[in-house]
Amino acid sequence: METYSNLEKLSNDLKNLFQNQNQNQNQEESYFDFEIICEQNKISFKTHKSILSSRSEYFKNLFKSKMKEYQENKLILQDVSSSILFPILNYFYSGKIEINLENAIEILFFSSKYLIDELIEICSNFIKNNLQIETIVDILKLSEAMNFNQLLDSSYQFILDNFKEFIKTLFFLGLEENHLNSILSNDEIIINEFELFQSIIKWGKHKLNINHEKEIRKETLQNQISNIIDKIRFIDFSEQELEDTLKEDLIPNQTSQKLFEFQNLQNQNNTKKLNQFIEKENSLIFQPRFKLDSEIIQSKEHIKKLKEWINDDDFFSKMKKGFSAKRDGFSSKTWHKAVDDKGKTLVIIKTKDNFIFGGFTQIGFFPKDRSKWSRDYTFRNYRFGRQNDPNAFIFSLRNDENDRKPEKFTIKQDQKLFSIFSHLDYGPYFGCGQFFGYGNDLPDFCLYSDFNKPGLSNFGHSYNLPNEISYESNEADSYLAGSFNEWVIDELETYFI
Repeated sequence: METYSNLEKLSNDLKNLFQNQNQNQNQEESYFDFEIICEQNKISFKTHKSILSSRSEYFKNLFKSKMKEYQENKLILQDVSSSILFPILNYFYSGKIEINLENAIEILFFSSKYLIDELIEICSNFIKNNLQIETIVDILKLSEAMNFNQLLDSSYQFILDNFKEFIKTLFFLGLEENHLNSILSNDEIIINEFELFQSIIKWGKHKLNINHEKEIRKETLQNQISNIIDKIRFIDFSEQELEDTLKEDLIPNQTSQKLFEFQNLQNQNNTKKLNQFIEKENSLIFQPRFKLDSEIIQSKEHIKKLKEWINDDDFFSKMKKGFSAKRDGFSSKTWHKAVDDKGKTLVIIKTKDNFIFGGFTQIGFFPKDRSKWSRDYTFRNYRFGRQNDPNAFIFSLRNDENDRKPEKFTIKQDQKLFSIFSHLDYGPYFGCGQFFGYGNDLPDFCLYSDFNKPGLSNFGHSYNLPNEISYESNEADSYLAGSFNEWVIDELETYFI
């Protein structure tokens, strides 16, 4: 026995049955037993109860109930136009429908109300694949009202992925308070927190229908944003941005009091007390939006500083820990295998004496692009040399018992050609002299091939020292790692995209 099917012809025949009748109202109507009328434009469609009930739970229940519509063989719809109803009814007969950006939301709304599960799925998938900033707020509200959870999740994710662009548009102002709370509680947002705060102020004014700044009542605006403001990560503000924000006096009192205390501790340059205060408060306003996957960096203030120094939200949000000495091995060769030619690279080192320091380079180690090499050498088919990175810097996050604040140190103007050095027999290598490591031309810091052996720190050769410290002094030699060449690493972490 063989089974044959011709679903395409069946689909076309049923489509023609529906369309021929409804496109020519003068044809014989005896085959149809139900009429649907669009009240908006007084257009009616002839249909079959059997088709409607098999395609929609709404119609099945309507006909089972023997209500007035069933008795009169007629249903009047107030909330849909014929341009939307026709393709839906045509789909009932043929199983085919054209979904586009103009009709998807209306068809989804109708399908939800009239329990057309197939079309709900079709429209939801189409909308998810074609989300746009111009319509995202409407879709967010619709999916929330109709409990389309998958579409709701996709809408939130679209906003998170495009937040920097979205927040600059007028569509951002259409969000409701609960939407903003959900979005701002998320750590995935890539945004300057100070710019975000300014946008929240604009949102608050919009919700209050305030058009002129001179008419603003601070108390009213404070109340409008009071449930949102604690989602702003004020820890990511620069010191100047925080000072300017507090002067505006737009933050509710309870939050502003915490920020004043935070500001005072910042001004004291007491990192230990500042970190204790942040941990005690345990508030989102003191939690950086980015969580660093690091065993070395635990301080929120240190994460804030790294983000501020690198000043590249895209890199900071996407970077991953590509190397860990404890995980991958204490060897320069395994380090180079993991990190070479990765572009922007962040190196973080912790010594056994708990000094934390490192460096950042925009071009990375062993770049394939020869234009990024200021000088390279070949010996026995092995290549090594210096890279010119004027934006490279080194940093100190924790040094000695004096509890110095975290600092960034840029490359000296006359040393840009010697920013970093790539050599398989060395690990991270920042700064170097004319002969890259002979006599007094030693690097600001480097690790040798065996990371278990002492590293070297000749801080101040290529990178700027703090103003109060002289090059080749004991203080300079011990500033980063505790000594010139007697320090040993506990962990080395390297990050890149």
